[in-house]
Amino acid sequence: MKKTLLYALGIMLLAACSDNDDSITDVPPTDNNKPEWYYAGGELGTAYLTTANAFEQPAPAVEDAGMMQSFLNGEALFEKQFMSNNSGTRHGLGPVYIRTSCMHCHPGYGHGQRIPEGSFSTKDPGNGCLLVVYNPETNAYVNWLAGMPQSHAVAPFKAPVDESKIQVKWLNAKDGWDNTFPDGETYELQYPEVTMPKEAIYVYNQGFDGLGDYEVRLESTIGIYGTGLLDAIDEKDIVAEWAKQEKDGYMRNGLNTAFFENGQWKSFYKNTAQGNGKEYVRRFTYAMSRGPLLDGAGANAIWNITNVTRSDRRYHYLDAAGTYAEYSAKDKEVQEGFEEYIAKVDPNKEHPSWWDGDMESRIKNYLTAKDLKVEMSDQEYIDLLIWHRGLAVPAVRDINNPAVQRGKEVFAQIGCDYCHRPSWTTGDDMVEDPALFKSGMAALEMPRYPQQKIWPYTDMVQHKLHMANDIRTGWCRTTPLWGRGLHQKCTGSATADRLHDCRARTALEAIMWHGYSEQSDAYECIKKFRELPKDDRDAVCAFVDAI
Repeated sequence: MKKTLLYALGIMLLAACSDNDDSITDVPPTDNNKPEWYYAGGELGTAYLTTANAFEQPAPAVEDAGMMQSFLNGEALFEKQFMSNNSGTRHGLGPVYIRTSCMHCHPGYGHGQRIPEGSFSTKDPGNGCLLVVYNPETNAYVNWLAGMPQSHAVAPFKAPVDESKIQVKWLNAKDGWDNTFPDGETYELQYPEVTMPKEAIYVYNQGFDGLGDYEVRLESTIGIYGTGLLDAIDEKDIVAEWAKQEKDGYMRNGLNTAFFENGQWKSFYKNTAQGNGKEYVRRFTYAMSRGPLLDGAGANAIWNITNVTRSDRRYHYLDAAGTYAEYSAKDKEVQEGFEEYIAKVDPNKEHPSWWDGDMESRIKNYLTAKDLKVEMSDQEYIDLLIWHRGLAVPAVRDINNPAVQRGKEVFAQIGCDYCHRPSWTTGDDMVEDPALFKSGMAALEMPRYPQQKIWPYTDMVQHKLHMANDIRTGWCRTTPLWGRGLHQKCTGSATADRLHDCRARTALEAIMWHGYSEQSDAYECIKKFRELPKDDRDAVCAFVDAI
C-alpha cells in the first residue's frame, strides 16, 4: 500500500504544481477554474493522482462513509494470491481455477494487457484475456466448458484446458481504405487468432465425443475503477438512452432486439439462485450479462476465477453440462490421488457421500456438492464489495493542452460523442443487491454517489463494429473511455491495449478499427475522422488519451 506515502507527497508538492500539472498530487486542486469535465468522477468519485497508482485510489465517498479500513481490507483480497490450503488466509483455491488472484487479470487495477504471440499463458500477472469458447452457429457458449474456461487445477484434478496447446497468432488486416489516410499517412491493424485443438481439452482426452463445432476468441477484462459510479446511474436514464437511439435510427445495425425493442426493455437481469428474481436493466460486461454491481462481474469473479466458496455459493464453478465432473470421476489418476486430497478437505468426514461407495461416485459427489465449506467469510466478501464500489476515477489530464482542447471539439464535431456519450448524472444511488447477500438488511452499506455529474464517455448501449475476428455475437457495450490513457503507465504494458481483445496498440488504431467495415455503426464517424487534417486527427487521439 502506497497511498499514505503518496498522499504526504502530494501535500508537500501541491504548492509547486503548475496549473496544468496534475500528475503528482492526490488531493483536489485548490483553484476553481477547472472545467467540469476535468472531474471525471464528480465530486464524490474523482481521484487526483495520475502516477502508476492512479487506478488504485479510494473515492472521496469511501472516506465520507467511514469505510476506509474495509476498503483496504478488500484491496488486499484483490491483490494477493489465493492458496490451495484448506485453512488460513485466502485459502480454498480450486480444485480447478482460472487465476490465483484478481490482480493477475487486472494488472495495475486496470484491464488486461495485450498478450504476445505464442502459447496462451496465464502463469504471470498481466494476461487478463479470457478464452471465449462458443458454438459459431448459435453464438452460445459451449456447455462442456465453464463459461470462463479453467486452465489450472489442484492435484489430483486436471485442468479442463491445457494452455500449452493453445496458440495465439497476431494477423494483419487491411480496411477498405488500405490503411491509408488521404494525406498519405499509414497505420496498421492487427487482430488475434486463437487455435485450441481438441487435444487441449481434458474431457476430449478422456473419451468425451460431444464437442461439436466450436470457435475461440479472446476477451480482455474491463477496467474496474469507476464501476461504482456507473452503478449509480438510474435505470430509467439508461432506458431513456436506448429509447433515444432507437428513435434516432442512426445505427446501421439497429439495437440489440434481444434486450430492447419498441421503446421497452425486454431481457432483464435477475438472480433467482440467491436472490428473489427482481428484474434489473443490464449495464455491465461487453455482453451486458450483468445488472447491478453488487451482483456483477466482480462479485461473480471472486468466486468463479478462484473457486473459493462463500456463504451464498457453497459449490464449485464448473461446466453447465457436468462433463468435467463426470470424466474426472472416471479418471484413474484422479481416483488414485483422491483419498489423500479429500482427507485434507474433509478431515472429520462430515460429508459421508465423499467417503462411502465406489470411488467414481465419491469424486462426482464432491465435485457436484452444494454444501461445501465456506472459505471466504461474509465480512471479507463485503469488504471486497466496498473496495470495488469505492474505486475512484482519475481526473482528466492535460486539460490546458491546446491539442487536447481541440481534440475535444473535433471528437464532438464528427459524432464520436454519440456512442461515447460524455457525461451522465447519477441518480439517488440506493445501491441494489440482486443476490440479497445480507437479506436481513434493507441494503448493504456501500460507498454511494448520489446526484454526481460524471464523465465516462459511454452511452451504456451495445453496438456492432464488424471487426475481423469480432467479439462473440458482434454486440459490444460501448466501453467507457475514462482513465484508459493511463493504461500503459499503470500496468507497464508496452502498448495502449485498447478494444475488447487488446488488438489496438494505440488510440489511432482503436479509432480506425471502428471503420474497418462499412457495416460498422461507427463507419460514418470514421469517414469524417480520416478526412481531417493530421493535426486534428492527432488532437482527437490526444484527447482520448487524456480523458
